[in-house]
Amino acid sequence: MPRNGGHATGPKRLDTAAPDFAAQFKALLAAREDETANVETVVAAIVEDVRRRGDAALIDYTQRFDRVALKPDTLRVGRDEVERAVKAVPAATLKALKLAAQRIRDYHRRQMPQGFSFRDTAGLRLGSRWTPLDAAGLYVPGGTAAYPSSVLMNAIPAKVAGVKRLVITVPAPDGKLNPLVLAAAKIAGVDEIYRVGGAQAVAALAYGTATIAAVDKVTGPGNAYVAAAKRIVFGVVGIDMIAGPSEVVVVADNRNEPRWIAVDLLAQAEHDAAAQSILITDDAGFADAVVAAVDEELKTLPRAGIAGESWRRHGAVVVVKKLAEAPGLIDRLAPEHLQLAVEKPDALAAKVRHAGAIFLGRYAPEALGDYLAGPNHVLPTSGTARFSSGLGVFDFLKRTSLMACDAKGLKKLGPAATTLAAAEGLDAHRRSIAVRLTSKRK
Repeated sequence: MPRNGGHATGPKRLDTAAPDFAAQFKALLAAREDETANVETVVAAIVEDVRRRGDAALIDYTQRFDRVALKPDTLRVGRDEVERAVKAVPAATLKALKLAAQRIRDYHRRQMPQGFSFRDTAGLRLGSRWTPLDAAGLYVPGGTAAYPSSVLMNAIPAKVAGVKRLVITVPAPDGKLNPLVLAAAKIAGVDEIYRVGGAQAVAALAYGTATIAAVDKVTGPGNAYVAAAKRIVFGVVGIDMIAGPSEVVVVADNRNEPRWIAVDLLAQAEHDAAAQSILITDDAGFADAVVAAVDEELKTLPRAGIAGESWRRHGAVVVVKKLAEAPGLIDRLAPEHLQLAVEKPDALAAKVRHAGAIFLGRYAPEALGDYLAGPNHVLPTSGTARFSSGLGVFDFLKRTSLMACDAKGLKKLGPAATTLAAAEGLDAHRRSIAVRLTSKRK
């Protein structure tokens, strides 16, 4: 098997014992850079058009891109349509969605922060409080390949946080909406659903139209056009993150069943041809067995075209001398998902600083987390786990600081504050404090 060029249907091979490993690993990191064509100019024009023309622009773009003729009064999905969709979902699937919703809700309730209040030695009463956003907009990829799990993962934390108005935009190519998406929206407590997608939907959520009232924050995954639109509207509204292709790093020893690890790697690869799956192991023979198992699985995998391309273009196998080397490599990758299929996963996890989510043990596949383990599956990608976290209730809350001060407290702290104001050359600041120190109110 070629060590650097990769298997005919498999990944790049790296070995920490190789003299050129550092250069190879650096190249692997560089190869993760976004390969998406620059769409900023096109998206900027769409966003500006929606800002100016509102519903009319939405209707035009929906006709052009989704082949659906809409009117202002048909942009919104009606309650009757939602109810019909729910009835069309198989009972077992509906039950699974409800179980997932309950588990996601239970987990995110534990994230809710508490405010605080205290009186300090100067007599000031200081504190902090948390309040929810008034409105949030959730972008959901649409059509027959839509993901109801994304609806639950985005909507439930918002509702747990206390967001009063929760809006979904979802494209309906050729007029088709996935019933599972509508069912998930109802289960999660979504208030409004609109059948629009793409950059135009993000613009509508940010600026508002006659039919779709503006929101305070836009979250949810999407293609390059959606990501570019989120970049453009950031500042007008908040956004969750700019998500890149899905990625997983699986650390596995030779006590695993190779097929288990193979399908774990393919579970990410089947998302997108740009997705990345990386195996780190301390056994070269086990690595060969996993690569062979991937080849076998690809023969029958329904999305083999996508998964195979991802595996060939972006997959990698890294053989280390000892698993103790893994945390250092993981932190440089800062992966979205990290699976630790090893004997003592907690000990290894304790040494990892940068990962969006960590899955501990041989029976904790990342795929379980995608649906109903409880933690959110909206996670930082492309190395951004170095400085950001997965979606949660904090994304739908604002923190406000509080300060109360009486005359005694101002007398204690005021002189130092006026000194600092004078040092900065801001005399109105100084006077604002000094006037209260030198004169009494009537």
